[in-house]
Amino acid sequence: MHRRALAAIAGEGGMPRRSLIFVFALVAAASGCVERRMTVRTDPPNALVVLDGQEIGFSPVSVPFHYNGVRQIKLVKDGYETQVINQRIAPKWYTTPGLDFVAEVLIPWRIRDERDYMYSLPPKVMVPQDQLIERAREVRQAALNPPPKALERAKLDANGDPLEPAPQIARKPSRQEREPVPPRTADAGEETVR
Repeated sequence: MHRRALAAIAGEGGMPRRSLIFVFALVAAASGCVERRMTVRTDPPNALVVLDGQEIGFSPVSVPFHYNGVRQIKLVKDGYETQVINQRIAPKWYTTPGLDFVAEVLIPWRIRDERDYMYSLPPKVMVPQDQLIERAREVRQAALNPPPKALERAKLDANGDPLEPAPQIARKPSRQEREPVPPRTADAGEETVR
């Protein structure tokens, strides 16, 4: 009897081996995994969301993510300041090396990692036209009268002329300048076209 029980456990009887394979397949099919999803919400809603350089939709929007770390989120909406946020996604306990295998393969249920991020977009500040024109005049005036340090670096005098004359670059004479070509004359057998 003892020998028969050992044979059944070892799989020599046929039926226990099939049962063992069935149990293994059932455990493998029921094994868990980690689902990661991030949701971006904005106030006001319907802002274009660009995640790591890829447009993903208008807020509120949810997308799966596969890794933690810093993700760049860009939010764009007419009438509001464009925001660029470097959002850090902190790792959870089940991403620790060693535990990640257990969480992804051996735990028989799903682990859901849902991240929800909310951002407020400030209204765009419209600069009055008078201030914009005045600022343009200031910039133009600054360009016409550069500071003395900038002139020194550019090796220019106060009038914008070079401090030193530009060096003359020796030019190689062309082939025609070296060997003048004599004018062509008509041979006895050729006709000249006039």
